Amino acid sequence: MHNGRSDQFSLAPWAPFLLRLIIGYGFAIHGLAKLSRGPDAFAGVLQSIGVPAPHFMAWVTIITELFGGLAVGLGAFVTLVSVPLAVILLVAIFTVHLPYGFSSIKLIAVTPAGAQFGPPGYECDLLYIAGLVALVLGGPGPLAVDGLRRHNKQKKPALTIGPISGKHSASA
Repeated sequence: MHNGRSDQFSLAPWAPFLLRLIIGYGFAIHGLAKLSRGPDAFAGVLQSIGVPAPHFMAWVTIITELFGGLAVGLGAFVTLVSVPLAVILLVAIFTVHLPYGFSSIKLIAVTPAGAQFGPPGYECDLLYIAGLVALVLGGPGPLAVDGLRRHNKQKKPALTIGPISGKHSASA
């Protein structure tokens, strides 16, 4: 069955690359925003919602968002960094966004000063989680550090023991 696409050339393999770029950028920019406002300001937010060790957790969150976002964007250690990034999102959902419902965009009014929005729901958090899951399950796509690491690992000869002689040899 012909679906209108060329079987020889498909843009589908590039989908994870684009997903990686926006997810990585999103996390990194949120971490940078917290850092630029000052970790103490974010620690105050964490303290107000009852997060234990708020100053420590503020730094953990900032570092995780910055370096996790950079890693996802580069396609490096995607499976590994997706876990703490998803935890940050789940904490945000259950401590901040859940009472405001699903929608992340709540237009309250449009004034001469511009649009006025209400507090965001958990929609964007779920989208980020879904994107991370897609990257973990489907792979990071082209131009990913993980792909280069996997390729280099496959090129290295493995050390094996010969079946009869017991001598060590390198096999390709």
